[in-house]
Amino acid sequence: MCGRFSLVQDPNQLRATFAWLNIPETMGPRYNVAPTQPVAVVPNDGRNQLDFYLWGLIPFWAKDPSIGSRMINARAETLAEKPSFKSALRHRRCLILADGFYEWKQEPGMKTKTPMRIQLKDGKPFAFAGLWERWNSPDGSEVRSCTIITTQPNDFMATIHNRMPVILPADLTLRWIDEESLDPQEVQSLLQPFPSEMMMAYPVSTLVNSPANDTAQVIQPLV
Repeated sequence: MCGRFSLVQDPNQLRATFAWLNIPETMGPRYNVAPTQPVAVVPNDGRNQLDFYLWGLIPFWAKDPSIGSRMINARAETLAEKPSFKSALRHRRCLILADGFYEWKQEPGMKTKTPMRIQLKDGKPFAFAGLWERWNSPDGSEVRSCTIITTQPNDFMATIHNRMPVILPADLTLRWIDEESLDPQEVQSLLQPFPSEMMMAYPVSTLVNSPANDTAQVIQPLV
């Protein structure tokens, strides 16, 4: 599961990694992004434009948007089988930008878990593989939402958690948001664990446990 992440790098830093992407001039840092909040998304609509969707996918057929809070992640292994995801997998894929994410590690002999911030060793931002959806509310307004795809952990992440978000290598990001449908075999080839040797992690304080804490203190290493 991926239930929290960060995107603290400014637009210029994002452009250095995603040179093909249209990014707003002003974006405030997010240290502790939580479900149901807006997240930075690039949908496969051909515009290569960063937008903001709610985190927690609301299927188009949903009666109540609160279902989104239970659909923040989608398992790569069963995407094509789930009614909530199979149409989006064919037609509505997206990137969700981040520069770190959090998981809670169970330490031997400890009752409490230690929150860990996971990043790429080079410190660059990256893109989760995601799906997006449109939902029309009874008042006629449109809500756009998304979910982060998860997969089996690599060797590095297996020491922290039994799942990990799908981080797309830079050379595959544009393929994931191609407007065309992808065949099932290609989808699975894209949704692989990110290489262990390119990742790092460090412990942070339990401030991250509360979504109300969205300050620079959240990402500070625990001493």
